[in-house]
Amino acid sequence: MSARVLIIDDDRSLSGMLADYLAADGFRVAAAADGTEGLRRAKAEAPDAVILDVMLPDLDGFEVLRRLRANSDVPVLMLTARGEDTDRIVGLEIGADDYLPKPFNPRELLARLKAVLRRRQGGRRTAPLRFGRLEIDPEAREVRVDGEAKPLTGYQFDLLLALAGAAGRVLSRDALMDRVKGEPLEAFDRSIDVHVSRIRAAIEDDPKHPRRIITVRGAGYVFARQQDEA
Repeated sequence: MSARVLIIDDDRSLSGMLADYLAADGFRVAAAADGTEGLRRAKAEAPDAVILDVMLPDLDGFEVLRRLRANSDVPVLMLTARGEDTDRIVGLEIGADDYLPKPFNPRELLARLKAVLRRRQGGRRTAPLRFGRLEIDPEAREVRVDGEAKPLTGYQFDLLLALAGAAGRVLSRDALMDRVKGEPLEAFDRSIDVHVSRIRAAIEDDPKHPRRIITVRGAGYVFARQQDEA
């Protein structure tokens, strides 16, 4: 069955162009011209992915994303104004899986959309990974600390799984992007850092002094098998 995509953007001509482009690749596409309608359709139709513009006429894209994340981990690709690094960082911090600045090449959007869907659908069916109080369940796509589920986006879950799967080894940002099937990092891109900070907020007792996901200056990150390894 083809994937269902919801476009939330008040630019009707752009939405129409994207809908036609994605439909030609086999996607089933719905569109909403404002945040309120987008949230209603997301709840009613349970899309497989959402393409969400930051600038909307009623609720802005960040508020729409916050409300989506209150009860859904649907992959979200945000569209931001070119050069607005703040928009990109804020979007990642509150749960976006990826971002794309306007104007964009539809082929790049299609590639990024397929990447976030692969991350959601991929992964080998394995037993949960356990590290002390932390449990990572690839089949349920859940992370639990002391049995309590912790919210992560699909991208963040895959990033944590990649780190845990290489426990004790330092992984560079490029290696992490490759393992989660993301796009190559641009120079000085720190989107991985933003996602890691969100993962730490979910699983660490003290995110400002992490003992599970450790930064190795100039090299990347290492997942500690035991928290006292830090």
